[in-house]
Amino acid sequence: MPDLATTDPKQAATPAEVLQGALIDSRQRWRELVNLAADFAFETDEWGGFKLVTPDPALDWPAGSLIGQPSSRLLAEVGGGVFNPFRVTASVRHREAWLKRGDGGLACLRFSAAPIRDASGRITGARGVGIEITELDNQAAETAVALRRSEVVDHILRRTGQEVVGTRMMTAALEALLEVLGAEGVAVIFAATATEAARLAYGTGIGVEQMSDAVARHLLQDPSGLAQVTTKGGRPVLVVGCQPRSGENAGLAAWRRAGARAWDEDDKKVLNSVAKIVRMVLDREAMQLEMIRQARTDPLTGLLNRRSFLEEVERRIARQDREHEPGTLMFADLDHFKPVNDRLGHEVGDEVLRRTAVMLRDTFRPSDLIARLGGDEFAVWMDGADHMTAAERAEYLRDAVPRDLAGITGPDLPSVTLSIGIASRDPADGEKLDSLMRRADMAMYEVKRGGRGHWRVSLRRRP
Repeated sequence: MPDLATTDPKQAATPAEVLQGALIDSRQRWRELVNLAADFAFETDEWGGFKLVTPDPALDWPAGSLIGQPSSRLLAEVGGGVFNPFRVTASVRHREAWLKRGDGGLACLRFSAAPIRDASGRITGARGVGIEITELDNQAAETAVALRRSEVVDHILRRTGQEVVGTRMMTAALEALLEVLGAEGVAVIFAATATEAARLAYGTGIGVEQMSDAVARHLLQDPSGLAQVTTKGGRPVLVVGCQPRSGENAGLAAWRRAGARAWDEDDKKVLNSVAKIVRMVLDREAMQLEMIRQARTDPLTGLLNRRSFLEEVERRIARQDREHEPGTLMFADLDHFKPVNDRLGHEVGDEVLRRTAVMLRDTFRPSDLIARLGGDEFAVWMDGADHMTAAERAEYLRDAVPRDLAGITGPDLPSVTLSIGIASRDPADGEKLDSLMRRADMAMYEVKRGGRGHWRVSLRRRP
């Protein structure tokens, strides 16, 4: 009769094998428990790459497709202040994060996670579990989306608020929007008008230069609404109007690469919210430009004031010296202007000054500088022009100004004329602006002493 206590030595397990089997069984039980309790469980390495993902599939991703991939690719939101469960440095519980689903959608998960440390205490990765809360119920889902949208807008506002200059504020806002929407590019575009072509004001990302025409055409059709446009290349573009107080027809656009998922309702709400920020920045920028313009211009005529004129002439002279080009300065003073103020009043006098400014603008090129230096004295700087060209313009003004102003001052006062002094600058001489101004001023007063209503050229004597 066989001994029941005797066993086959080939079937006996060693203590190591028993321990290994127990560990495998324990790990399997742990995995099954996690799969039952969590919608997403993970381990990452010290660089944030996935080492373990379960269950399979997880959020519609095949688990194997995520192993070795950067965990940051699953984050639906990036940037400062956004919780990243895959790179924690301390244990956390019940923190929410938005992840990208494998089908292109988004999922909100509540995570508990902890860092993995080696024997020396150095962080070598992280592990954690997440429970999806996106579909707890319709109200909770809507609340979660609203919170996400609020966080996104707050993030963009923080980024924008860190800047002071309008252009930097806009750049910060667009860069943040590019991140949170996962867009290929974003831009602020102004539609075409009767006098100006469509123009790209700001943009960042891929395909910026190609977007202006498609977006501008939509803005002309619907300047204020939000709509989706598809480019000839197949890019889905989301456009919303964001007209500033200046009344210009502006729009904020975001686009994804051809074949990417379409824009959802949450994307549209985010873009609509950010459009308000963009409008605020555009208004701020317009206000800054207006303040600069007012600081540089004469409030009555809209011409440059004395300070800004002289600063700009200095810059023009420096450039012309480098390019070896001439330039010409003209001083013009209205004759018999005081009787107009004394007898007809300052309102008529102001109209004479405004009309003179209009005639000067009409006579010279847009690239020339025109200023009211003060009182009834004006100045013009002509780029690349010699005294002969300036004399032709002066002769035209000598004849046209009295005829044009006669309708304002009437026949009972001396005719308002212009006394003009001209001084040209040769870049080879290196003449300073002070010297040039003295010559133009002396030429003008010689005209005054000689009967007024004419022009005179000051030729510089060669040393």
